[in-house]
Formats: sequence, structure tokens, C-alpha cells
Amino acid sequence: MEPKQVFEIFAQINQVPRPSKHEERISRWLQEWAKEHDIECVADESMNVIMRVPATPGYESHEGVILQAHMDMVCEKNGDVEHDFMNDPIQTWIDGEWLKAKGTTLGADNGIGIAMALAAISNPELKHPAIECLFTVDEETGLTGAFQLKDGMLRGKRLINLDSEDDGQIFIGCAGGIDTLAKMHYEPVKVESLKLNVERIAIRISVSGLMGGHSGDDINKGRANANQLLVWFLARIWPQTEVQLASINGGNLRNAIAREAEAVICIPLSYKEQIRIEWNHFTAQMEGVFGKVEKEMRLELETCDMPETIIPTDKAYRLIMALCECPHGMIAMSKEMPGLVETSTNLASVKMRNESTMDGRSYIEVNTSQRSSKEGSKHHLKWAVEQALSMACDEVTHGDGYPGWAPNPDSELLEVTKEAYKELFKADPQVLAIHAGLECGLFLEKYPYLDMVSIGPQMYGVHSPQERLSIPSTERCYRWLCRILEKL
Repeated sequence: MEPKQVFEIFAQINQVPRPSKHEERISRWLQEWAKEHDIECVADESMNVIMRVPATPGYESHEGVILQAHMDMVCEKNGDVEHDFMNDPIQTWIDGEWLKAKGTTLGADNGIGIAMALAAISNPELKHPAIECLFTVDEETGLTGAFQLKDGMLRGKRLINLDSEDDGQIFIGCAGGIDTLAKMHYEPVKVESLKLNVERIAIRISVSGLMGGHSGDDINKGRANANQLLVWFLARIWPQTEVQLASINGGNLRNAIAREAEAVICIPLSYKEQIRIEWNHFTAQMEGVFGKVEKEMRLELETCDMPETIIPTDKAYRLIMALCECPHGMIAMSKEMPGLVETSTNLASVKMRNESTMDGRSYIEVNTSQRSSKEGSKHHLKWAVEQALSMACDEVTHGDGYPGWAPNPDSELLEVTKEAYKELFKADPQVLAIHAGLECGLFLEKYPYLDMVSIGPQMYGVHSPQERLSIPSTERCYRWLCRILEKL
């Protein structure tokens, strides 16, 4: 595997657990790595790490450059895989030209960016200006490292972000985003306390095998959302089968499209056959809608043990209707940049929380994430999500959000990056904006003079266990990065 040094460093990184908000070990590993290589290194209060290497002889008078990547990774795994992201290393394997993980996310987002930066600053043959490496924490769940980066920490005026996932493309802009969290509090009802005049049975409904993926990059690719499929069916049968909802869980992370969801319902035994017929019709319809994209989709219905408690029927009904009304997916395409998603939202997760609140009530938590390159559209969409979820939820809050990164087509760094690509590969790279969020918008707020581009090797399936990294693309991207540094 070439470049050997890049993949060796990436393999070392994947031995270090690094879930979002738990970057203590990877931050410490980076500091130890810098010490071993006699590289100046500092860490701030947030555990962001900054390394500095001087210019090679002859480049001392040239303007320095910042290489930037984030430490944390999205932790997703298949339901049948046993893996503890807090303690277990990522198990990787080679499939032809692709590097993959065994049933989990690979962590190439953004571990391979770190690996390329470290390989570059420790390469004795590479000529370059002064380089700062900025490695931030918690990019995936809150952009905490970028938010808490203090003024004056960075010295350079040019920044290369290494968090993109498309071969031969230069990104010069990204969407802003904001998260919405809703809670529905309730008091569980014990099944044994119900006065039931008919025999009832419990049924487990599950959706699995979906592709999932990045809620920015993949939101316009026609992929199914497991949460949506689940509530669509529940809404379909609710008015006519005396359904009682015992549990509902689906999705995991706010920036990943939900791949799996499950609910347990109770119904009168007399409706069992009707439910089965409706399920068969629903399954056939969903295969007609999503079958060409979701080739591994599994929709399953089976009887199960009777639960001990159910959610009060009126609250459960309002929750299902609210989730059906909650928007999900691509909302608008950009008029300024053809082919770019402008606005979207992701119905990310629905979770029953075991811990009760102070007043003894349990609650169901709904997470969504809105993105837009238009600030006004982002906020309009968050209010639309709030209105839908307020049908059932007594508590709806919004995060602080993060700004987008407005493209600068006149960037000098962009011109150098384009020239370097053309020199190496005899072709013009694409110049684009991305619908996913990058930390660049926050850096620009703190350092408004920064000239920035974002590049990276080809990856697919990020934020899902299908994540895979192109080995030859990584080699090309690293050569490209080195040529940019030489030209600078």
C-alpha cells in the first residue's frame, strides 16, 4: 500500500479509540508522536493539538500554511457486530483497491487526513514553507474544537482542510447547520394494570440493512431513512387496529442517515392477520420505492414476548404523527451552484431513554439536523421541524449551530491547488462547494483573513459501516498535497 508512511500512520491511529467527545487518548497520542519526531507541539484546553515545523532551507521567506484535520470519528456498527468503540481498535482489511473495516466505520473520516499531514511534516525529502498542523476535537457532534479554538493560536494565513472525500475535487465552500433536540415525557403504563377484554399479542417490527451514510453528502441519493419507514407503517395501521406502542428506537448519530429502527407494538389477537397483510403490502411498496438503491433492505415483522409497559396511547399516537410530519431529506437545490444541495434536514434518531427525569417520568428523545448554505433557509427549516415535533414533544431546543463557508473563487491558494493538480495528473480538478459541514466557516469567523481550500481522497459510505477508502486515490491525494506544499 502506497504511500507506505501514510498508511502506517493511519494504522497506528486506528489502534487508538477516538469517539467524538472522547478524544483524550488520540490527543495524547498526537502529542507523543510529535515528541518522538522532535516537532514543536502544544495542546489547548479543549485538547486541540497544534504542531509546528519550520520551513525547509530556501523556503524561509515564503508564507506559511496550515494543514487541518479532526481527531474524532463517527462510531457506527452493524447490529450483529460486537465492538466497543471506547476500547477496541478498528479492525481493517483490504478488498481490492479499497480499505474497509470489519462491520464498523473505518475512521478514514478524518483519520486519513491526520495521517497525510503527519506524513508530510515528517518527510525529510519534502520541500515546504513553515507548516502548522491543527488537529481539532469533536468535529462530528458539535464542532467543539473549532468553536473553542482561541484567537492567536494560528500563525498562518493559508489553510488546507483535509476533510473532503472526493478524488480530484477542490472544495471552497460548505453549508452551515443547526441541530434540533426534542423530548416527549410520559409515564409508562404497566400492561398488567390494563383492563383488557380481549387477548392481545406483541409484535416486533424492524427495519435494517439500509445504506445510511453522511447526512450531508448522501442526503440527495435517494436512500431510505429507517425511522421514516418505521413510522410510516405505524401510522398506516394505527387508526384501524387498536395499536399500543411499547417501544421505539431508531438511528444513532445526528449526522448519519438512520440505517436501523425497531418498534414493539401490542394489538388484539384478532388483528394479527390484518397486520400481516398490511405489512406485506407495505414491504412491496417500499421495495418499489427504494429497491434499486437499498438492495440489502430488510423489513421484518415477528411476534415477541409481551412487554411490561406501554407508552400512553394518546401520547404514542401524537408521537407517530409528529414523526410522520417531521421533514427529512433534500429540501432545495442551489441556484448559484448547479448540482449542489442547498438545504436539507435529517431525521437522525428516535431513542427511548432508560433514565428517568427528576419528576420520575421517562422520555423519548428525537434528534434532527438541518443544513443549508443559506442562513435564512437553515433557520426557517429548524422552525418547521420544531412545529412538527411540537405536536407530541413538550420540550424542543435548538443548538447554537455553525456558520457556512462562503466560496471565494478568487483565492490565490485555490489557483496554486489547481495548478498542482494539473501538473501531476494532466487534467483540471473540479472546484465545488459541499453540502456537508466543515470547520472552515468557524475558522473564518476567528481568522477572517484565512485563504482556504479543502481536499481529500475518495471515500464512500462515510458515517456508516460501509465506509471505504480508495487506496490509489489516497496515493494521488498525498502526492497532490506534497506538490501544493512545494509550490507554496
